[in-house]
Amino acid sequence: MGVDYYNILKVNRHATDEDLKKAYRKLAMTWHPDKNPTNKKEAEAKFKQISEAYEVLSDPQKRAIYDQHGEEGLKGMPPPGSAGGAANGPGDFQFNPRNAEDIFAEFFGSSPFSFGSMGRAKSMRFQSEGPGLFGGFGGPESVFRSYSDGVGVGGGGQARKALAVESKLTCSLEELYSGSTRKMKISRNVMDVNGRMVPESEILTIDVKPGWKKGTKITFPCKGNQQFNQLPADLVFVIDEKPHEVYKRDGNDLVINQKISLAEALAGTTINLTTLDSRCLSIPVTDVVSPGYELVIAKEGMPIAKEPGRKGNLKIKFDVKFPLRLTAEQRASIQRVLGD
Repeated sequence: MGVDYYNILKVNRHATDEDLKKAYRKLAMTWHPDKNPTNKKEAEAKFKQISEAYEVLSDPQKRAIYDQHGEEGLKGMPPPGSAGGAANGPGDFQFNPRNAEDIFAEFFGSSPFSFGSMGRAKSMRFQSEGPGLFGGFGGPESVFRSYSDGVGVGGGGQARKALAVESKLTCSLEELYSGSTRKMKISRNVMDVNGRMVPESEILTIDVKPGWKKGTKITFPCKGNQQFNQLPADLVFVIDEKPHEVYKRDGNDLVINQKISLAEALAGTTINLTTLDSRCLSIPVTDVVSPGYELVIAKEGMPIAKEPGRKGNLKIKFDVKFPLRLTAEQRASIQRVLGD
């Protein structure tokens, strides 16, 4: 069989893809010429053999030819004892080993020694599945982010992690009040069993909890693009709050501005509101509404995320509408009622 690639990598003939990667990682780090300055010539030869063995055994086609015909068949040479050429072997297949340094740099990302990073920018896509199917984002929310995944490795060949990829997740105030389930479709690059990068799509579920605030982060570990010997980046979704037509959030409290007439400010009124969870709230105003007056309704604010069952307050601020003009009779009536 000529060169025994299995013996070079110190694996058996049933070695899996993961076995091959572990073996290559260990041996390539040990025999890289830059790590063996005192016996560089021997190390170069060993390093080249290790790289060639990994290249052959990690490729299903090359491995099948090698297992059947040996090194001679793989390289298009006649098998031992044969008078023929490549026709007695696997056909017209011709194997030309790749540069050992290229394999090493591709496998490790950025070398722990000194010969150049193979880092490349990868693009990642994630988008809402839309309100019809999953509740969506209430609008077009396709977002693209890029990150550099060629961070490389540290000492001992340990993989490093790419920087996290962040994206805004805009929620309505109703969602942040009652909670909701959101679906996000992501597309990323992953490594298949043969070490090739292939696209993969996945739908992530985000459970928005009642009371979450703007800036809350939801992390999906290692859901970013994958790269040789580098841990995929985390995906981080950051909660943002969509403005509401009626209510404004102030921490755990809700604030509403209510317009009333001068007569209502003086004589009282009733305010009817629809809450964020669609309840009808009828609030009597019995105090005189003076400038700066604020009516506080306990436990009708936002849920407190860290204290289930508890809520903030609802604060009603008033805008009193004064009449633009009064008749003589109206003036006289007001003076009779309000005069000292």
